[in-house]
Amino acid sequence: MAATNGAIFSRDIFRFFRELGRNNHKAWMDENRGRYRGLVVEPFRALFNRVAPAVQKLNPGFVSSGRVGENFSRINRDIRFAKDKSPYRTQMYLLFAEAGSEAGQLYAGISAEAVTCGFRIYSDSRTSPLVQIARPRGQENSAWIERQRRRLGRKYDSYWYTSEKGEWTKHNGWPVRPEDWKKLQGWVVRRKFAPGAAVRGEFPREIAKVFREVYPLYEFARSPQWKR
Repeated sequence: MAATNGAIFSRDIFRFFRELGRNNHKAWMDENRGRYRGLVVEPFRALFNRVAPAVQKLNPGFVSSGRVGENFSRINRDIRFAKDKSPYRTQMYLLFAEAGSEAGQLYAGISAEAVTCGFRIYSDSRTSPLVQIARPRGQENSAWIERQRRRLGRKYDSYWYTSEKGEWTKHNGWPVRPEDWKKLQGWVVRRKFAPGAAVRGEFPREIAKVFREVYPLYEFARSPQWKR
């Protein structure tokens, strides 16, 4: 079913991801490759085209190549070291980040049951922006983080991760206390939409608005030039 009323996505994208979850193997994907392109790939590229100009105004350094791996997540999973050997992911993400790093991103994602959009950052090494910039900055700027919690907390979920002996632990809420940042390994601030939001014509404007609202968090977490 095609999208209507100026919408980019149709409700069939959710059905596609649910069916992929039940039939997560190459034969099924090969048979449904046309549906995948029509329901997922092409609409996400249209979303990219609609949102990219607004994102470039936020930060001209954001990559806007339109390539998989840079602006779009990969549908194929790396199953070499995964317990779950299913070859495909049942979601797709639109991504914006500066060149040379995936440590911090603005993102919008659609899965079988959810539509989310926001900011995320993870530590991938001891020299990552989260370790080198965000951790010390978070320990020194509790008042600024609290202001962001008050500004965004009604519409946005926040959660963060620590790692102990290789096990990741999720913490709900905002990492306001200095001690929260000492071992922080990841931070996500997102807005969760009802699935119907994705099939409305104003969805690209909503995504651009979310990116504007969370962009100060991106600068805080990874920009050496950040100012209060």
